[in-house]
Amino acid sequence: MLQVEKLVAGYGKVEVLHALDFKVEQGQLVTLIGSNGAGKTTTMRALSGMLVPTSGSIRLRDKEIAGLPSHAVAKIGLAHSPEGRRVFASLSVDENLQLGAFARVTGARPKGELQRDFDRVYTLFPRLAERRKQYAGTLSGGEQQMLAMGRALMLNPEILLLDEPSMGLAPRLVEEVFKTIRELRAAGVTMLLVEQFAAAALEVADYAYVMENGHIRHQGPASQLKTDPAVKAAYLGGGH
Repeated sequence: MLQVEKLVAGYGKVEVLHALDFKVEQGQLVTLIGSNGAGKTTTMRALSGMLVPTSGSIRLRDKEIAGLPSHAVAKIGLAHSPEGRRVFASLSVDENLQLGAFARVTGARPKGELQRDFDRVYTLFPRLAERRKQYAGTLSGGEQQMLAMGRALMLNPEILLLDEPSMGLAPRLVEEVFKTIRELRAAGVTMLLVEQFAAAALEVADYAYVMENGHIRHQGPASQLKTDPAVKAAYLGGGH
């Protein structure tokens, strides 16, 4: 599904990712965990076209997408729910979701059953259904996170990238977001998850990669990594 090989990327002269290798199989939920500054969000930005890699390969269903702009990556089927949500504050919930489906409406991606997918998002996030005509900028932080995820789902993507979906949320809302992630996994949605709460990420994921200073230091089935002494000591202490 998604194959990343020897990926090098950074900002200006600062190299953040050093020959990164990982993959996500169809139907898998894979998580990238690691401390702040490990390169997780830089990885997501490189995958989604927000950042042009220096070198390396990113292939989605055997199509090379490294270096393509974000709109071209979206057309191929990669949807990104970014760190910080980044909803369109002056547009309604409904309008934000419509923008998520823009590539389908214009024919850049298969249209499919558009109304069914609107209904699915509102079923996954009933709070959004109650606020569908409300400006996104007036939503709470948790509601904006739900909207960012729903907007990405409206692409009907091949793979969904979730970057720090729990950031800044109250514990109750974190539980709600992870409940939704479990439901998406059960529905067969292919996902790559970056998450500050490593223990929670390992609970929902099929496979995990541990990043450190732009390198992959550990990898394996999530069920094994969450009991690995080195991983527990470095990343799962202090409630994480």
